[in-house]
Amino acid sequence: MSLDKKAVSESIRIMIVEDHTVVRQGLVALMRTVDDFDVIAETDSGEHAVELFLTHRPDITLMDLRLKSGSGVSAILAIRNISPQARIVVLTTYDGDEDIYKALQAGAQGYLLKGASSEELISAVRSVHAGERYIPSLVAERLAGRVGAEQLTERELEVLQNIVLGRSNKEIAQHLHISEATVKTHINNLLSKLMVSDRTQAAVTALQRGIVQLQ
Repeated sequence: MSLDKKAVSESIRIMIVEDHTVVRQGLVALMRTVDDFDVIAETDSGEHAVELFLTHRPDITLMDLRLKSGSGVSAILAIRNISPQARIVVLTTYDGDEDIYKALQAGAQGYLLKGASSEELISAVRSVHAGERYIPSLVAERLAGRVGAEQLTERELEVLQNIVLGRSNKEIAQHLHISEATVKTHINNLLSKLMVSDRTQAAVTALQRGIVQLQ
């Protein structure tokens, strides 16, 4: 019986935060095939994830970025605010450089895409549990591209968000309480920084890179 207690105490306690039920169930099933992994909580909500973290204090949290309630980044920030030592691995379909940057800035120590093999996911959990970072080469390359890019100002981001929503220059000016001439100046600047030639390309690039998300 003492051996069983020792095995339980040495298991890696995992919480899974994923809004797609089938994917979450698959992750739970996979984690439970590993002898020293113990899935102690699961949810589809970022807000609920924070509550569950407070209750269960998992060793590792597997976190998607788009959730039913609250974002993954917000949940990471909240969890790390509760426990700066919390160890979080992002598992997502989002490979935009801005998505990666925001997640790692929030405090995630690992970032995996859902195309990763089960072996790589298990390895990522073990590495982060051991206090290491787990950033695959593709993710590192995307992040390097983001670091080397010229950053948009807060106002340029606001204009870009409005472009993604399909608003005209006049509508953007009214929405942001600025002149159309100022809107045009911001658009010219952000087109240059994003290295695109028109607003359609700017909208596509913003969504692909994760600079702007459609709610």
